[in-house]
Amino acid sequence: MEVVELLNKRKIPFQTSGQDYLIRCLNPEHEDRNPSLRVNKISGIMNCFSCGFKGNIFKFFDEAINAKDLKRKRIQDKIMGIRADNIGLKMPKNYTPFVGTYRGISASTLARYRAFTSIEPEYASRIVFPIYDITGKIRAFVGRATDNTIIPKYKVHPGGVKLPLFPGDVELVQGSVILVEGIFDCLNLIDKGLPNVVCIFGTNNIDIYKMSLLKVMNVNSVYTFFDGDEAGEKATQKVADLGEKINLRVEKIPIDKNSDPADLSEERVIKLGDYLYG
Repeated sequence: MEVVELLNKRKIPFQTSGQDYLIRCLNPEHEDRNPSLRVNKISGIMNCFSCGFKGNIFKFFDEAINAKDLKRKRIQDKIMGIRADNIGLKMPKNYTPFVGTYRGISASTLARYRAFTSIEPEYASRIVFPIYDITGKIRAFVGRATDNTIIPKYKVHPGGVKLPLFPGDVELVQGSVILVEGIFDCLNLIDKGLPNVVCIFGTNNIDIYKMSLLKVMNVNSVYTFFDGDEAGEKATQKVADLGEKINLRVEKIPIDKNSDPADLSEERVIKLGDYLYG
């Protein structure tokens, strides 16, 4: 049994956060309103950075741990991570190019970014994208569940790999880029006519290296277009602070709290383009 299977079995809601799942603390003495317990996706080791509660989720629920499976999974991920860093990954065997539209994004845009499906366990029931770095190597695969009952909604393979900016071959308009959180935020805006959009894959995945890389790519200004929630606001401030350190101008694009760049209509995207570049 994997950690995700255990969480689903126990009907415990969770979020994906890097190499961990984030859940409400299992300490009965901790009234955890906001999830603060991190559970390693492979080992099940858990740690609450709020109250200090520690342990292993398998032992907590008295579930058997298959040590051989855990060891094999660690080795496989480590090998794939090394391969991704050095020579890049290969497209999976027997993959099938995704045909048609998805979430309002045209078939041509999905094909441009090599969307595919596969029956292999890592990709089953997901629309998957190869993620290339600036050198043209595939660093990872990101898949979104096509069925809302599948958890987690997004899955990165191999686990633990550091995702580069997407797309790696960003087209610049007037030396600027628009930073968004998720891959479908990015694809939707590109599909509707904004070519200079870059996905950072989550608010915790932007750092001084990636900001400096944008500057090397002749970017002179950055627009943040993150979700209107608390995490989005914190990420906006982080990007602004990083931009100040490397002398890169950063501006925020206003967005309603309940709005999502992935759901913007073509009309609103065109208006956004006119607002920024008109």
